[in-house]
Amino acid sequence: MNNRFKSLAAAMAVAVGLSAAEAPKYIFYFIGDGMGMAQSLAAQVYNRTVRGADEPILMMQFPVSSASTTHSWSSPVTDSAAAGTALATGTKTRNGMLGMAADTTSVTSVAKELFDRGYGVALVTSVPPDDATPGAFYAHVPSRKMYYEIGRQAAESGYDFIAGSNLRGLTDKDGNPTDLLDQFKANNVTVAHGLAEAAAAGSGRVLLLNPTEIDYHQIHFTIDSVPGAMNLPDMTAAALEQLRLNGRDRFFMMVEGGNIDYGGHANDGGTIIKEVLNFNQALRHAYDWYLAHPDETLILVTADHETGGMGLGNNTVGYDLHLGYIDSQRISKDAFAEYWRALANSRRIIRWEDMKEFLTDTLGFWKTVPVSHDQDEKLISDFEICLNHRNSASDNKTLYNSFNTFTEDVFRIMDSVTGLGWTTNGHSGGLVPVYAIGVGSELFAPLNDNTDLPAKLRKIVE
Repeated sequence: MNNRFKSLAAAMAVAVGLSAAEAPKYIFYFIGDGMGMAQSLAAQVYNRTVRGADEPILMMQFPVSSASTTHSWSSPVTDSAAAGTALATGTKTRNGMLGMAADTTSVTSVAKELFDRGYGVALVTSVPPDDATPGAFYAHVPSRKMYYEIGRQAAESGYDFIAGSNLRGLTDKDGNPTDLLDQFKANNVTVAHGLAEAAAAGSGRVLLLNPTEIDYHQIHFTIDSVPGAMNLPDMTAAALEQLRLNGRDRFFMMVEGGNIDYGGHANDGGTIIKEVLNFNQALRHAYDWYLAHPDETLILVTADHETGGMGLGNNTVGYDLHLGYIDSQRISKDAFAEYWRALANSRRIIRWEDMKEFLTDTLGFWKTVPVSHDQDEKLISDFEICLNHRNSASDNKTLYNSFNTFTEDVFRIMDSVTGLGWTTNGHSGGLVPVYAIGVGSELFAPLNDNTDLPAKLRKIVE
């Protein structure tokens, strides 16, 4: 049989198999925010060359490995709201719009359609649950910044479990408190601060937020090891437990690795790699579920867009990468910037010798990470300039943070030795990966557009 007829026979077999199979009872939709091809590959290279792993990271072991385009209705480079809307509903829209088509007509997500058919629904993210990606699965607003309205629609969604860091609609634009938590309580939602409170909530609807002692815009980066902070794998496990407590025999779960995007905006390669690996640890819960229910489960993994224009390789390392230096990094770029701001605001006297010791302890500089004489001189010069001006503000302002010249110098040195590089502090129009396993997963094998993914999910469950 020649190759043409082999391909035709294989396609016919797939079509027959799909038509004969029952719709999956358990659907996992994992979205790595900002996780382009390079972010995935960097985590895999680190896993192989530094950790010495014999197998690829979990998502790269799935039998379907493809890619997706991500442009929005209004631009070749999408924002998260338009991308989330495409991934949730299958509709292109303008950047900044959420759960609406470009003409402001409301469009329905696959989560809502399945919920109306009796599926349980859980949404989990490492960033605010009223952010663009989770919001696309329940909200309909012309602007992603309408946080109170987005939160109110979350309360009214009926979904079993929604988890994230903190709601941004708890105060209005003037900083005054809103009644948003009352909206959740009026809809019989238990508001749990931290995993222990979520575990004690029992059956019913649950909104899981950061523990009260962690007042932060995300759950904290994995690399920062903040005591008491939640993590994405445990939040995913809590979602599964809530669906079990609610007696759901069918469910749809969306899990977003939102911190990958935050690291991308900062151009922080070490943080990104650790977040992609953390995302894969959360994915392990879904994969274990698949192993127990292989004929009833579908897992789909993708990203909403690429962030940072990340590249593997630079002129310093040549045809190589040295990602082992990342193990010396024990602080994210964002946390480093916050440390600097605290120093500037404190008005305390700090010497270069003190800062040098901090860089050695948190990034391995001069100990495990090589710093050249020229780099050393520039660090000292910019440290003195920034310190004399108490410069805690921005030479580089990104979506979530701002970084002074000294902070930029520090992380450029990390890039120079690891071999990672960047084209932007924003999003790029690059392809993103698509991985799948389980019932109907073969439909995702060809090159996709982001709108194709919910369309194919609908075909699988019809």
